[in-house]
Amino acid sequence: MPGLTGRVGSVAVPAYFHPAAVDWADLADARLGVVVLNVDSGAGTVRDREFAAVADRTSAAGVRLAGYVDTAYGRRPPCEVEEELRRYRTWYGIRMAFLDQVSAEPGHVLRYRRITAGARGRGMEYIVFNHGTYPDAAYSGLADLLVTFEGPWSAYRRLRAPAWARQLPAERFCHLVYAAPRPVLARALARARRCNAGVVYVTDRKGANPWDGLPEYFSRELSLVYSQQ
Repeated sequence: MPGLTGRVGSVAVPAYFHPAAVDWADLADARLGVVVLNVDSGAGTVRDREFAAVADRTSAAGVRLAGYVDTAYGRRPPCEVEEELRRYRTWYGIRMAFLDQVSAEPGHVLRYRRITAGARGRGMEYIVFNHGTYPDAAYSGLADLLVTFEGPWSAYRRLRAPAWARQLPAERFCHLVYAAPRPVLARALARARRCNAGVVYVTDRKGANPWDGLPEYFSRELSLVYSQQ
């Protein structure tokens, strides 16, 4: 079977910022594929009223929210992951899981099968694995969406997708690209298409947390992606 050429179909935003720091009005856009809610490197220990308010507003606008949970590359006990997901559902009404720091190794597939089963048992209807790189192909049978690149534009422009990833639907793959100045935005989206990634997020922000705000060209990025539809 020949490799597929993907179409970038949606934008996923890792919103790792507090409502008091960034205006969430720009995220109340039903065209967005998913917005990742990250309260305190996870769900936190108490319900945050400001996060609850923006979760209500963005959900009411038709945006799908996912709760951020760190899995520590499989070292974290599944019961802790499940408990965080329970809090996201109870406090913020979230039914999508964004599992971060997911192992890419074939030897860890079984433990992630247990984590996935537990997440779905907690009411998660859609699960994202953030590997940050292309994992063993067996992971594609566990999650609904795989983040197979997270890194700067300088690395992304040389990325090549493995054969197994080119043979699955593009909407199964997400790429998160930072340190990408405005002049390379269109090139980054073209690279995503060539790598068969149907979900993307490109930002000009950089540093320790490039996801702590929206890119200067956010509206332009949405226009470029959704004009293809």
